[in-house]
Amino acid sequence: MKMRLPMKLWMVMLLVSVFFARPGFSEECTSANAKLKPSVNELKQLIAADPVVRMHFTQMIDQVPAYYRQKPNINLTSIDQMLCLMNKAMDQAPLYDETDLVGFPINALLNWSMGVPAGFQAYRNDKVNTVFRKILDEYGAFLNSPASLAVFNDSPQGWKSKAARAKLGMEQYQYAPQDRHWGFKSWNDFFTRKLKSGMRPVAEPDNNKVIVSAADSSVYTIQSNVKKSDWFWIKSQPYSLNDMLNNDQAVADLFVGGDVYQAFLSATKYHRWHSPISGTIRKAYIKQGSYYSATEAQTMDEASPNDSQGYIAHVATRAIIYIEADDPAIGLVVMMPIGMAEVSSCVLLDKIKAGYKVKKGEELGYFQYGGSTYCLIFRPGVIKKFLVKKDSELKMGQAIAIAH
Repeated sequence: MKMRLPMKLWMVMLLVSVFFARPGFSEECTSANAKLKPSVNELKQLIAADPVVRMHFTQMIDQVPAYYRQKPNINLTSIDQMLCLMNKAMDQAPLYDETDLVGFPINALLNWSMGVPAGFQAYRNDKVNTVFRKILDEYGAFLNSPASLAVFNDSPQGWKSKAARAKLGMEQYQYAPQDRHWGFKSWNDFFTRKLKSGMRPVAEPDNNKVIVSAADSSVYTIQSNVKKSDWFWIKSQPYSLNDMLNNDQAVADLFVGGDVYQAFLSATKYHRWHSPISGTIRKAYIKQGSYYSATEAQTMDEASPNDSQGYIAHVATRAIIYIEADDPAIGLVVMMPIGMAEVSSCVLLDKIKAGYKVKKGEELGYFQYGGSTYCLIFRPGVIKKFLVKKDSELKMGQAIAIAH
């Protein structure tokens, strides 16, 4: 019996087909002799030199089920073809579309391989992630250049199209509507755009008991009574504090039995993150991790790693920010912005260092290049009640919880 794929899945397949089906795009990737960028060539050399890495990359391409290969332009057939398509994707900023993978061209290329057994192994390999970091840094350099502004046009895949304008709500942001590129210097300058004054009022700014959303986002999950160590890789993806907090066991002990709130930022949302409370920064740093790793429990996620957000809170590149609340009953809170796929760049503002006094709603940093996710971690007994539930859509500054 022929399998019918869900509409959302077909939309994702269409996205990849549109991106990789531009004239001459795929045809030029039939040869193993394509000239590769330095970082992509380094991945090629790693695959050639390391037999375990080569085995996993070969197997993950072969293991993708036949019914996910129905669109020729997303049918990976070899490592050389994969490297060539990745190389070419790095020469264009993301096109606009209506799917969950908008802004994720490399993720879209690798998507199905993230859900097969060999892919789970390949994308957890430290050597592979070291090279992926270089690939994403090189792609990021392009997205920071004026050449990335070519996607600012009014074609159906352009960011000035009618559909894109409606999705973005540009009237909220600081931009120059009469300018050809809206006054932005690069794709990343557009992506990290700032709001106009007053666009995100902070709920009860002088009431320390009210905790607010740190970003424009939708609630992914809220879990209580979290453990110091747990099996975060299983389907329910419970939180494992010691792993989330980079094996800072003394701090993890403070949060055992507490609550974790996690929310998702799609690529078309506002991507700067703000403090959920008023307090003092005790510590803030970036923890490097994986980029395209998903959990086996979710298998073939059509927008991977969206369904693995709890899992990636433990393994992906992330910022870890400790904030001591002005309200002693709240005490220490951890905010953790987490990179997903291309969105591997979590940028802390220079001022966010130990000792800095932050106000509720004050900016802490931002994601670059695409959509992502973040967690707030609270000590046990702090939260009196959450005001939101799974899938609630929130603006930065809206109340999400009340503390005791």
